[in-house]
Amino acid sequence: MLAENAANTDCQVHAYVLMTNHTHLLLTPASEDGVSRMMQGIGRKYVRYINKMYRRSGTLWEGRFRSALVDSDRYLLTCSRYIELNPVRASMVNHPAKYRWSSYHGNALGKFDRCISPHELYLRLGRSDQARQEAYRCLFSVNIDAKDLELIRDATQQCIVIGNDSFQEEIAHALKRRVVKHGHGGDRKSEKFDEVSSVLTP
Repeated sequence: MLAENAANTDCQVHAYVLMTNHTHLLLTPASEDGVSRMMQGIGRKYVRYINKMYRRSGTLWEGRFRSALVDSDRYLLTCSRYIELNPVRASMVNHPAKYRWSSYHGNALGKFDRCISPHELYLRLGRSDQARQEAYRCLFSVNIDAKDLELIRDATQQCIVIGNDSFQEEIAHALKRRVVKHGHGGDRKSEKFDEVSSVLTP
């Protein structure tokens, strides 16, 4: 369903993991509403499938998906590792290669995965498929910095930008709206406390 709906909505999937109760996706959409249409298409088909399989009815998801715009140059490969290491952090496996339902097998081991479209930064890791896969595997020999882990988690939960201050300013200027959340206090109904409800994931 992921591969089919990504193709139908012209979204490129660079990394993913399917967990028992949630998913993580790293995407580049070709249109402003591409991610929303892709997730809507998946949701409709998956809910119908689950309802038929388990003879149930009603909705399945807790709410709308969360997303964060990523500064690709600085954080794309970190986000990719973050996603594929999710089963390890959850203590389900001790290495991402041992978890079946992720893009690690395609990105790091070269196994065919029709869901994946390699990002330009991934392609720059080496001149051949083997070189890129080896370079990608080497990235997993170093732990993700604790500050980066926190940044990715917070940005995804709050639907804000994953990037440094200058990238955030650039995106805020382009969108003509705030892309970071304010702290507590003040008149939260005023314009200065306007917050972005959602942003696209590249």
